Amino acid sequence: MKLHEAITGRLRLFIEAQPMFFVATAPAGPEGHVNLSPKGMHGTFRVLDEHRVAYLDYHGSGAETAAHLADNGRITVMFCAFTGPPNIVRLHGKGRMVALTDPGWPEALALFPDPPDVHGARSVVFIDVDRVSDSCGYSVPLMAYEGDRDTLVRWSERKSPQDLATYRRTKNSESIDGLPAFNG
Repeated sequence: MKLHEAITGRLRLFIEAQPMFFVATAPAGPEGHVNLSPKGMHGTFRVLDEHRVAYLDYHGSGAETAAHLADNGRITVMFCAFTGPPNIVRLHGKGRMVALTDPGWPEALALFPDPPDVHGARSVVFIDVDRVSDSCGYSVPLMAYEGDRDTLVRWSERKSPQDLATYRRTKNSESIDGLPAFNG
């Protein structure tokens, strides 16, 4: 493993080329569940500068990341090379979320010039990165990328803004451990 001062050069190019990434968070204290979520879709991850990144978060079955960020802000993002030379990059830091109901939503959303779907987005997650590392990735399998799935986009297109607000209230209002997440 090698530590890096910032997200620059080959690390930035590697991150921006990956079609998939993983997000890990956990509640504060010894209790509660650690969450690890796969993310993807072209146009949903941005390197903002050498120490800041952001990703577009879509409606989903859970709200662990939102709840954990509100609880303690700790977050790790991991990228794996499934093609080409083996590599794993991890970004550790403090995150915060700007929900679509927040006044800063239009500004946050504007950071993503080519998202696959705006209607289905529920927040932008910003991360102040304080640790950047990469490691060998020798055990990560080689896999072929065939393209983004359109299932989530099609699902959200069938929902009205009111339907999505109801979804957040009923399915995303708290984490599996009862921490508050989305309120509408």
